[in-house]
Parts: sequence; C-alpha cells; structure tokens
Amino acid sequence: MITGIIGTGNMGTILIESLITSGFLNQNRLIINNRTHVKAECLKEKYPGIHVAQSSVEIAKSANLIFICVKPHEIHPLIEIMEPHLTAEQCLVTITSPLSPKQLERMVPCSCARLIPSITNRAQSGASILTFGESCKEEWRAHLHQLAESFSRPLQIETQYTRVTSDIVSCGPAFFSYLARSFIDAAVLHTGINQEQATELTQSMLIGLGELLNQQYFTLPALQEKVCVKGGITGEGIKVLDKELEGVFKRLFEATEKKFEEDLGEIEEQFGVTYY
Repeated sequence: MITGIIGTGNMGTILIESLITSGFLNQNRLIINNRTHVKAECLKEKYPGIHVAQSSVEIAKSANLIFICVKPHEIHPLIEIMEPHLTAEQCLVTITSPLSPKQLERMVPCSCARLIPSITNRAQSGASILTFGESCKEEWRAHLHQLAESFSRPLQIETQYTRVTSDIVSCGPAFFSYLARSFIDAAVLHTGINQEQATELTQSMLIGLGELLNQQYFTLPALQEKVCVKGGITGEGIKVLDKELEGVFKRLFEATEKKFEEDLGEIEEQFGVTYY
C-alpha cells in the first residue's frame, strides 16, 4: 500500500514522522507533496526513502491512502484538481477540524475520513481523533484505526464534538505550554532564579506529572488533593488560581468556537454542503 501526504507543514510533518518512527509505515511506501517544494525535499534528506511527488495529481494517481494536510481554505481547489484521478478503492483523509467527511464525500468517489493528530503523537503519546464518512469502507476504518493506534490513543467521536475535542487534543499542548512559560517567567521575575534552571525544573515537573497520570498512580483530582495540604503553601497558591483564572477557560473555548464557526462558513460556502 502506498500512503500519500499532501502538505508538509507542522502537522503534516508530525504525521509523517510519527508514522515512520512508530514503524507502522515504511518510508519507501510514502509519497509526499508540498506547495513549497523545498520543504518536502528537507524531509527527504532526513528520510531518503520518501518519494517527493511533483504534484498533487501524481499522489492522486499513485497512492491508496491520501492525507490532506493543508489549510482549510486550500482544500476545495486542491480536491477539484485531484478528483478526476481518484477511484472508489482509495481513501481520502483530512486532518483539519472545519472539514467533515460528509463534505468530502460530496466531491470524491472514494472512502472519506478525518484524523486530527496532536503534537504529542510525535512522542508516540497522546490522543488522536477519528471521524468516518458514511460511505467509508470497513477495511479503511480498520486500517485508519490501526494506523492511529501506532502513535496515539485514537478516539472515534461524533461530528458535533469535533471542536472541543480538537481544542483539548490538538490545541491543548500549546495552551498548557503557554501557561508553563508564564509560570516560569513569573518565577524568574519574582525570585531571581535564572531562566534556564526554572525551565529545567518546570519541564521535569511536567514530565513527572504526566508519568503519575500515565501509570495511574493518581487521577487529576486525587493528585491535587495529595499535594494541597489544608492550610499549607500549595493551598495559598490554589486560592490565587481560583480567583485569577475564574472563567478564563470558558472564554478560551468561546474564542476557539467563534473562529471555528468562521472557518465552517467559508468551508460550507466552498463545498455547498453543511458540516453535519
């Protein structure tokens, strides 16, 4: 089987490297294409077995499974170019949340699905989100689940929960990295500890926290209860967080939902069919 990936930006590259590192995909069975050709060639330098296609049409003609990893507004014109060369035996997968498999099915004759990865998948960790089109063949459903399982914990979700699950799985690492950096900056500013040491301590703490959860020593609520001794220093810090963070994540989800609705409108106008 030949796997094609169109778009080698951040998430496209993470998908490529996750598949190769996991051992699920032999790089000799991978064909890639990017609008900026030099980006694709850089990946070939790292993985010499990869074939760099000259166009998306070449991938449409050559690959059995095709991942579309470009920006939402670029997908419709791309599919218009590819559609005459696609067949019912192939499978087309988008990795962007504003485009549903239902919308893809209206344009192409092949099985359609959506796989939303996370940057955590690069470490063979974290979750990924799967949604299948109504006409997606069972063999492709099974293959995509196995593929996602090679580098993540795949979760099959209903379409109406795409945005919130994507916020948690795909955007979440950036949100919590921002909080960690703010935590470090405040420690440096207030105490004089150097940036390097504060960063090393914070990163080690986060890795340890992840291991506690991964090995199921504690749940998140139980962990907070264990560390936060009544009347202690941690409790004083939690009081500040309770006060200062009140409503912040609600507003975060409202902001991402608003941007999602804008993207949906643009996609629906291009594809001529609603998201659901």
